[in-house]
Amino acid sequence: MQKVLTAEQMREVDRLTTERYGIPSILLMENAAHAVARVITEKLGGSVKEKSILLLCGPGNNGGDGAALARILWEQSSLCLICLFGRIEDTNGDARVNFEIAKNISSTQAGYSNGAAPYLHIHEIVDANHFFRITEGFKEDVCVDALFGTGFRGPIDKEMAKVVRTLDHHAISGRKSLIVSIDIPSGVMADSAELDSDISDDLVEAQMRVRNVAHPDVTVTFTSPKIANLLPPASRCSEEFLIAQIGTPPRLLEEAPSTLYVTEEADARGLVLWTRFRSNSFKNKRGQSLIVAGSESYSGAAVLAGNAAMRSGVGLVTIATPKSSKDSIASRTLPEVMVKGVSETNGGAISEMAFEELQDLLEKVDSVAIGSGLSLDEGTARFVEAVVRERRQTTIVDADALTLLSPFGGIKPTHLSKELPSDHFPLILTPHEGEFMRLLGTDDKDAIKDRVAAVREFATKNNVILVLKGERVLIGEPRGKVVVNPTGNSGLGKAGNGDTLTGILAGFIAQAAKMNIGVFETVVAAVYVAGMAGDVAEKKYGKRVMTASDVRECLTDVFQVLSK
Repeated sequence: MQKVLTAEQMREVDRLTTERYGIPSILLMENAAHAVARVITEKLGGSVKEKSILLLCGPGNNGGDGAALARILWEQSSLCLICLFGRIEDTNGDARVNFEIAKNISSTQAGYSNGAAPYLHIHEIVDANHFFRITEGFKEDVCVDALFGTGFRGPIDKEMAKVVRTLDHHAISGRKSLIVSIDIPSGVMADSAELDSDISDDLVEAQMRVRNVAHPDVTVTFTSPKIANLLPPASRCSEEFLIAQIGTPPRLLEEAPSTLYVTEEADARGLVLWTRFRSNSFKNKRGQSLIVAGSESYSGAAVLAGNAAMRSGVGLVTIATPKSSKDSIASRTLPEVMVKGVSETNGGAISEMAFEELQDLLEKVDSVAIGSGLSLDEGTARFVEAVVRERRQTTIVDADALTLLSPFGGIKPTHLSKELPSDHFPLILTPHEGEFMRLLGTDDKDAIKDRVAAVREFATKNNVILVLKGERVLIGEPRGKVVVNPTGNSGLGKAGNGDTLTGILAGFIAQAAKMNIGVFETVVAAVYVAGMAGDVAEKKYGKRVMTASDVRECLTDVFQVLSK
């Protein structure tokens, strides 16, 4: 997991890099420029020779990065046009050094035209009209956004808004080019997921204001991601997001006082490798999962959860479901998944008597997942409460079980033996936003406007691991850490994908219990794996066609990649 830093925390890390380690700040700027140059070169097929590069630079350090980048690309035989929105004499520090270098190079290129390569020109821009005159006829292959950076606090004035609105996947010339933002898309505030759109109650005007941000093809940020790089709607501004290391000592990141993280592929790779099959592996060593799911009207949810758990690599999977649903579910699950029928209500839902019938299983399984397709019934609610209260293993609560327990309160592990701490058998809740609001006991959407804060508060207050599903899944734990999952796509927003995630979690949690892997780390990695399977499914089938069953089967591809 990698820390997510605020703009102020990032500035402090940069300051300590120079103060404590003696690494000059201008070297960090140079490294940043080289990192962006490498991305541009790769995107252009391996060479920038004779490519036209338009660089929009502000007077601060973000613009200084752009000026250094222009020199690097010029050295590689590209044609670079720098538009500095301000005057060189008004710039300071490292940015001033790089602008002066660009000016000196530019003065030796005065006789060059667009047909000569390489060249580097810099122009001091006074307003938007001046900018459009200078760039008229310049046919750029790449447009670099280095206007504001992480120091931007908004709002953008009208003149700059005219410029920023052109940074929307199409170049100033109106033809398709590669747009690259340095550190953060211009017009976006680094520490906020929100976009500045509240200028009036008029919807059309508000929509226009949202467009006052850059929409690059790729954003390259440095050292650590920022909140706006990761969380929507701000994160939607960039089609692709990359993190480049520029020489910051790792210890400074470890010391930074942030409790927000983002999952890395290495986290998922570690889980897959740790739970790999060994020569002495057999079913009892790989854990047992119990999936309590399904009802007369929602048998498919049990099938999806059970099959996904089996595909995770767990040793044994048992689905407990109402007796009337048993045959329907058993006929559609993988033959390796066991299906047990239990007592049901008159409405075909699991009854509270099923708790006694499942005692033997509840004593020996390594994970329990409860909720997928259970249906809403008073008898089922009492059954769910008993399972949660009396649990003897990590338990995942999803879907209808969440609704049956809402608003959250009173259902805490009070019946655990005195020898065990209350978090010995963690409770994992996996709501979507509507279910989360029910858990909070509110219908006020403002209660979850700051999703990170809401997840952190709920997880710490109720001593649970919370997996809040949505455009960016957030995972919170009782000590206050919140992790952003970067995998997945909107194609997962279809029926059944929540049940598939529940099954994947149940399977991995059972394996973790047998192999002494931390529960929270397992949840973080498993969510990443599930999202990655969704991304594979998108590439294979497309968002429109992909189904939850496709996502489950794409776990094969994911495990192949992560096992290397």
